[in-house]
Amino acid sequence: MEQLVPAGTEILLRDLIQERTGMLYDNEKVNLLLDKLSPLVIERGFNSFLDYYYLLKYDEQADKEWGQVVDTIAVQETFFWREMDQIHALVDILIPEWLAKRNGRPLRIWSAACATGEEPLSIAMALAEGGWFDRIPIEIYATDASGAALRKAEAGLFRDRAFRNLPLAMRNKYFEKEGNAWRINPQIKSRVRWGLANLVNKNEVANFADAHFIFCRNVFIYFSSDMIRRVVRTFADHIHRPAYLFVGVSESLLKISNDFDLLNVGNAFVYQLTASSQQARDEAKALSAKGQE
Repeated sequence: MEQLVPAGTEILLRDLIQERTGMLYDNEKVNLLLDKLSPLVIERGFNSFLDYYYLLKYDEQADKEWGQVVDTIAVQETFFWREMDQIHALVDILIPEWLAKRNGRPLRIWSAACATGEEPLSIAMALAEGGWFDRIPIEIYATDASGAALRKAEAGLFRDRAFRNLPLAMRNKYFEKEGNAWRINPQIKSRVRWGLANLVNKNEVANFADAHFIFCRNVFIYFSSDMIRRVVRTFADHIHRPAYLFVGVSESLLKISNDFDLLNVGNAFVYQLTASSQQARDEAKALSAKGQE
């Protein structure tokens, strides 16, 4: 397939995929992208990646095909109890602070780019361990751009690899052995509401970002700085006080975005919406409301 690519076609295709999914493939990784897409190109009966580019960009069936593309390039490397210092900070420190200032709304947590669901289910287990479901109304939303990943998450069946960081006692408490896999406790699973959302689609993000706490971890490592800035700005436009954002420990918003301040909470680093961003957002909403009068 590679010899059928006209000069420059791989760049067109790469840039289109970044525009629609956020996934950045630099010049050294373009061939990796082409290898991933080759089965789709062959399955469609095309002789070149240029034909596939035109399908994705102009064809009336493009929306359906983009779902296949996202499923193909999605990175689904995740596991239970990953980077738990942040989740402990949420459960032990930030939720008690929120409770002291609550305004009647249910506590809302959004796990963006949740892959096959281990992160939001870890959050749900930690909340259950802390007794929070018995004390306050909590809504947990989990989304991903990959429909295939979400179907696995909703199935609630996990292989041994997903448990490499989860204490054995927790696995035995919240999972039942089923063949060569483990099924999540239905009560924990029912705490999570699943949905499809592409982080570069502002309308889809807006459906979920009106949350008090957003987890968007280990996805920005695949995005360009400009794309990260765009996504974080959309979060800032919708996140609700106290407005905390959790990113992966290997990720940083410093020098990329001014919308969130980095804070140390317990043993974790988290981001909180800046006062200036909050003020700018409130003023924009006030102007919009006035214009509709």
